[in-house]
Amino acid sequence: MVPLKRRKVASSNGGQSSETDPSKESRFPQAVIFILERRMGASRRTFLAQLGRSKGFRIEDTYSESVTYIISENNSGDEVRTWLGVRGQHQSRPPVHLLDISWYTESMREGLPVAILDRHRLQEQQGDPVEAPAFLAASYACQRNTPQPGHNTLLTAALSVLAESAELNGDEGRGLAFRRSEGLLRSLDRRVQGPAELRGLPCLGDHSQRVIQDLLENGVSSEVEETKSSPRYRAMKLLTGIFGVGVKTAKRWFTEGICSLAQLETSGHSLNAAQQAGIKYYTDLNQPVSREEADAVSVMVEGVVHSVLPGARVTLAGGFRRGKMSGHDVDFLITHPDEGKEEGLIHKIIACLESRGLLLYQQTTRNTYRESAKGAGRPSSSMDRFDRCFSIFKLTNDSSPEDTRRAQQQDPERVRVEADQTGSGGRPWRAVRVDLVVSPISQFAFALLGWTGSKLFEREMRRWAVRERSMSLSSHALYDRNQERYLRASSEEEIFAHLGLEYVSPTGRNA
Repeated sequence: MVPLKRRKVASSNGGQSSETDPSKESRFPQAVIFILERRMGASRRTFLAQLGRSKGFRIEDTYSESVTYIISENNSGDEVRTWLGVRGQHQSRPPVHLLDISWYTESMREGLPVAILDRHRLQEQQGDPVEAPAFLAASYACQRNTPQPGHNTLLTAALSVLAESAELNGDEGRGLAFRRSEGLLRSLDRRVQGPAELRGLPCLGDHSQRVIQDLLENGVSSEVEETKSSPRYRAMKLLTGIFGVGVKTAKRWFTEGICSLAQLETSGHSLNAAQQAGIKYYTDLNQPVSREEADAVSVMVEGVVHSVLPGARVTLAGGFRRGKMSGHDVDFLITHPDEGKEEGLIHKIIACLESRGLLLYQQTTRNTYRESAKGAGRPSSSMDRFDRCFSIFKLTNDSSPEDTRRAQQQDPERVRVEADQTGSGGRPWRAVRVDLVVSPISQFAFALLGWTGSKLFEREMRRWAVRERSMSLSSHALYDRNQERYLRASSEEEIFAHLGLEYVSPTGRNA
């Protein structure tokens, strides 16, 4: 796997960021500098890069073959070579100098590249030559292709448990660290045989590496097993498995001694409509939705949408678009090629679904998104602001997608399920979570990117936008802070190109 940092990034200005456009005169054209963020931090790296550019130095945002000076802080030469894939020198290329941050600061002070002394060069490992790393991977999940199911499911499943445990405890930072380690392992193109093979890879913290070593050497991690058997973890997992219940609510209930559905039902707590539905259909909603079931729901949704707005487009999003064969819910994006025709569509869809007896629960929110001439502000939450409906569908157990399609064509009422059949056993239908999102066609590419996921892939893509491109990305738009304008896109490929990223297909976004 070749990391993106070793490739020239193609963008609208020919592979350079707006801050390193070769058309802008550099006082020292022979010095093409790349500052390594690892162990330095993004803020410090950004400050040093801006300082260098202000003094006429050419600073690259991305490592490429044109770089002649690599600046690093608190790293050895061997580590830098491993992280960036610097194999050695080629006669046709200028030499690459691996230098300590001290050379850079002295050059800034003098206002020109100072002579390279021995104390400026990064130390190399003593003894045997460093072996080529077993794996190479880019730092951001959005730079990596991550198909399903991956080659290291033993390792990723264990890290997923620890990430979930941290998230259930409200420790988002720790949870994110485990998620990034998990995402990295998912992207590797073969099975990890030993801890040494992971040397130099990004995103693997000390804690994750200890767990991985334990698993590779013993086949099991005592920490993971203790976590899975923990009463708190099991109770929080059960409570947050209730539709409409978040971590804060589950944590409050747990501190009150509530650890089961029976205890919750007899606790006297007043539950909202979503939580009541979540308990009523708990077993169904915590049973994976198969691809066949998702396809059956697709036929139902398409039939309803086209009946209320001919010409509208319905796209299956989420994990199923990424190639997963099962999921916890089914997500749909709906739009119309004529801007404005989608307004009010969500309410018509819900009314039609209810008239056919296909909804067990629904909560609809209206679109509150507005563009600002000053650019995208910091959102109050990570949620987008489209017209959307979080719902629970009735899905017949014995209907294939073709059966459902044929039934709707012949007799729409045939798909109606009797409303009084709500027993937990023996009924001919099951409850399935379905999210319906309506987007204007002008925002559809961004909505499709955001609602395809995975959650980590999207988070890393937005982090890349801010840190590497000085842009703001959401499920509605992309704003360039340097140019102070919105960048339009009619496809996901265009969004990747705006960000200077190599396009990753939906099936490769399973970080």
